[in-house]
Amino acid sequence: FNGSGEILFPLRHETGDRLRVHITDAEKQRWEVPYNLLPRDQPPSLKQTIGRSRKNLITASEYSSSELIFSYIPDPFGFAVKRKSNGQTLFNSSGDESDPYGSFVFKDQYLEISTRLPKDASLYGLGENTQPHGIKLYPNDPYTLYTTDVSAINLNTDLYGSHPVYMDLRNVNGEGSAHAVLLLNSNGMDVVYRGSSLTYKVIGGVFDFYFFPGPSPLDVVDQYTAFIGRPAPMPYWSFGFHQCRWGYHNLSVVEDVVENYKAAKIPLDVIWNDDDHMDGHKDFTLNQQNYPRAKLLPFLEKIHSEGMKYIVIIDPGIGVNSTYGVYQRGLANDVFIKYEGKPYLAQVWPGAVNFPDFLNPKTVEWWGDEVKRFHELVPVDGLWIDMNEASNFCSGLCTIPEGKKCPSVTGPGWECCLDCKNITKTRWDDPPYKINASGSQVPIGYKTIATSAVHYNGVLEYDAHSLYGFSQSIATHKALQGLQGKRPFILTRSTFVGSGHYAAHWTGDNKGTWDDLKYSISTMLNFGIFGVPMVGSDICGFYPAPTEELCNRWIEVGAFYPFSRDHANYYSPRQELYQWKSVAESARNALGMRYKLLPYLYTLSYEAHITGAPIARPLFFSFPNITELYGLSTQFLLGSSLMVSPVLDKGNTEVSALFPPGTWYSLFDMTQVIVSEEPHYHTVPAPLHVINVHLYQGAIIPMQQGGLISKQARMTPFSLVVTFPAGATEGGAKGNLFLDEDELPDMKLGNGYSSYIEFYANAAEGAVKVWSEVQESKFALEKGWVIEKVTVLGLNGIGGAFTVEVDGNAVVDTSNIEISTTEQMFPEKLEGKNTKRSAMVEVKGLQLPVGKKFAMSWKMGIKG
Repeated sequence: FNGSGEILFPLRHETGDRLRVHITDAEKQRWEVPYNLLPRDQPPSLKQTIGRSRKNLITASEYSSSELIFSYIPDPFGFAVKRKSNGQTLFNSSGDESDPYGSFVFKDQYLEISTRLPKDASLYGLGENTQPHGIKLYPNDPYTLYTTDVSAINLNTDLYGSHPVYMDLRNVNGEGSAHAVLLLNSNGMDVVYRGSSLTYKVIGGVFDFYFFPGPSPLDVVDQYTAFIGRPAPMPYWSFGFHQCRWGYHNLSVVEDVVENYKAAKIPLDVIWNDDDHMDGHKDFTLNQQNYPRAKLLPFLEKIHSEGMKYIVIIDPGIGVNSTYGVYQRGLANDVFIKYEGKPYLAQVWPGAVNFPDFLNPKTVEWWGDEVKRFHELVPVDGLWIDMNEASNFCSGLCTIPEGKKCPSVTGPGWECCLDCKNITKTRWDDPPYKINASGSQVPIGYKTIATSAVHYNGVLEYDAHSLYGFSQSIATHKALQGLQGKRPFILTRSTFVGSGHYAAHWTGDNKGTWDDLKYSISTMLNFGIFGVPMVGSDICGFYPAPTEELCNRWIEVGAFYPFSRDHANYYSPRQELYQWKSVAESARNALGMRYKLLPYLYTLSYEAHITGAPIARPLFFSFPNITELYGLSTQFLLGSSLMVSPVLDKGNTEVSALFPPGTWYSLFDMTQVIVSEEPHYHTVPAPLHVINVHLYQGAIIPMQQGGLISKQARMTPFSLVVTFPAGATEGGAKGNLFLDEDELPDMKLGNGYSSYIEFYANAAEGAVKVWSEVQESKFALEKGWVIEKVTVLGLNGIGGAFTVEVDGNAVVDTSNIEISTTEQMFPEKLEGKNTKRSAMVEVKGLQLPVGKKFAMSWKMGIKG
């Protein structure tokens, strides 16, 4: 074992579908992710352990659960996990001399374990990093996990989050099956993926492995989020469009932005401030010159009355300043991370700062109090927590220089102006193994908190570093939940395993380039797998200025990110969507459709909250057997049925998109149909203002009429789009709709403030039926929502015998109901196939209460 002492090796089948293998030192307690931060079972007691010592040569043994079989060999130590149903080995740490990796190592500051992989396994995860090759892990690219403030423009680099989990998708005899492996460890690590093997090189903690057997990708994320925490419920308004900029110098600029969005008829729900509203960059303060409270409060009252929201940024560093109440109260409560007994000194935007220690319960209380005080000063609707890796403009041990202004007024704010010296005297600041930190093997304390600094109860920054943003998210969530009893909205930059249970995420500082537009899709899809479904990138790029064409294409993609926000840098020119006429048009098109789809997106967020299902997901989630989709990173699905195929290259006015087998209807023009017999690339037109979104067969999508703000869009009449395979004479479709009082903390059924509706459609024996089942009807009935229109795609028209029932009673007066049929167009006649005729049937003028079950049916028309 290359380590002192015995190794404890408890094993547990935690549930029928989760296996845990926990390897630690028998002699002394080792660091683990705190059980109060990520609640889980304690490992079994010593009596239940196997392999107490390498001296006991226990023969290989097997233990199994409903789906996984575990076996191990004591000397040389190795273990394997197999899938019971097909005998496939999912993880095997025993190697031989021909393997390109070394044996198992368990030392104090270095742990190493490897697994063999089949050559054709497709792996996803191990984030956060910007992956130039798309969503699939790429052999010999570096995967370093250590939370770092390195902007997302740096490829293959450890970025803001640490997610030591991967999903492995394999295809055997045409059938795809997925599983995931989590190494629950917060220490810095390099993961070396060679294609046929994977090696973890970790600088502390324990091996605490969790195996999630799937077998479908959705099952994997369900099992994973059941363990790490289900995604947080999000308020309805957070699915609207958000506008932000660093450099809104005063309140009148913000007011102007809001008015310009209205004038341009571009939807907007949330206006944000980066740190421009603060007094000298200090948290929880207002700049009285540029954001006077006497003017800010009436502005907020005005936008709140319209349904708009306001969010501001908070950085963790608290300015060292004797006249600053937040700092004084922090000192009095002893909330800061220490170095040799004194608060550790760093520098961020306000100059010299101390960092709150969110592992300390007193800090969590103090933070909650500061959030409450700030909310009384400014009634914000959410908080944006940034720089929480934690980011530091200096490195090492620093003091405040005498007789010099820090930061200087002239230089950029991120230059270190404290007096600092390197700390290399401890094994924590200079560990024996150097992870590939910042993609360049810098010391691990570089531009962050020194790793020998100390948290509550003597915990070292060395161990807890990557938990900083996660622990801050938990404290901020608790603070916001204590206010007004509303559902919290938190956007965090730094994340860890479980962050999605508390917060949304944006992908950090990106560039206004075509490449960055492409990367945004892979990062978004990865975070869905990590259990953080509310994710998006800075639309049009954070810096430098995007071109007009790029901004057109970016809003067309960004309108379909789960979290949709335009954000720009202080030093960039203005890039709000109304700044260019052409971008405003693309925004009206794409965001116009987003706002019609809000009920669908919100229902997906409910599914994410109860099952972990990503809102935006790779195509292989719906088609796990099709290997051509395993690396596809230029298209994505919203839910199981809505496919977005954007333009991602300069000058293109058409898209070659991969269509999985089946029928796909264009969402913007439902008469346009693409039928694919097998996975098939099809070229679709995409002029500048067009984004291709297609709806798959077998779906029922609830939509509304849209609007310029979600509060109003939410109360417009509903329509249903029902999709059958083109030309089908029989088939089924289904969909669902979740509605609730979206600012209540809980997102659940049974509280009297929510309704859930399931929609079904069936075609058989010449007749069509569309109907609903309603759970908890009270809320939907009180709100007065109605379905006005039902559009059925793919059948061959309507012949007659039209009936409608509500709650089992026939609707007698159907005089307002209009029925129309339009033949559908197939842009590509499939060779040798006589495509059957297919029609779009629209039934308008309905007044069906969403809260009552309905049924409608008709005979299909037979056309020549």
